[in-house]
Amino acid sequence: MTTANSQTPLVEARNVHKSFDQLEVLKGIDLDVMPGEVVVILGPSGSGKSTFLRCINHLEAIQKGYIQVDGEQIGYALRKGRLEKLSANGIARQRRKIGMVFQQFNLYPHMTVLQNIIEAPIGIHGESRQEAIANAMRLLERVGLSEKAQSYPRQLSGGQQQRVAIARALAIRPKLMLFDEPTSALDPELVGEVLATMRDLARQGLTMIVVTHEIGFAREAADRVIFMDGGHIVEMGKPEDVIGNPQHPRTQAFLSRFL
Repeated sequence: MTTANSQTPLVEARNVHKSFDQLEVLKGIDLDVMPGEVVVILGPSGSGKSTFLRCINHLEAIQKGYIQVDGEQIGYALRKGRLEKLSANGIARQRRKIGMVFQQFNLYPHMTVLQNIIEAPIGIHGESRQEAIANAMRLLERVGLSEKAQSYPRQLSGGQQQRVAIARALAIRPKLMLFDEPTSALDPELVGEVLATMRDLARQGLTMIVVTHEIGFAREAADRVIFMDGGHIVEMGKPEDVIGNPQHPRTQAFLSRFL
């Protein structure tokens, strides 16, 4: 866990609104995330947590407000004093700063572990094959899977596949990592190995926003914990405050199911 070390937020969200047809999912989210900070978002299903994460990466477009990552407004560019929607190529360029790990591993089954990891650095970011392979092997060692480079996803456990997915997200050298309930699809005995990898990333100072129900991880690894409900940030603070001494009745009710 690393304390934020800059006064300029890496992520800045202001008055973020998102609706799906008539259903308003995000109702004015304000959040700053500092470089090196680990923020864990808790909340019940349907609270808007995962939607907010997807908006940061512009997998969902917002209807109101703005989100900036590393000083750039996601999905838009300022041209001659006016905001214009970015092209698909422009959005892809912005996403180079952002790695994302999903509930499902989304590995290509016909590719080896190594091929899965080097595909984006070579095909999208223009790295040489030699450089991409060297970096992929470093990442596999980092997540404890260097001996699995030539294996196929079907030959791995769910926990191993998710650790490969983390290595793949790190291969683009992102400034920000987003985790959307990365352990929810795993058998309970496999959750620990993925959380251990994430704790290691947190200790190394990677900026992370993590949506999870793993209260222990939030308590140990987070700099800040956010509780969302009904499309709002209800409570936010240090883990010992939000988890150990929640003030809002909704936070108290939610955490009582886990603690």
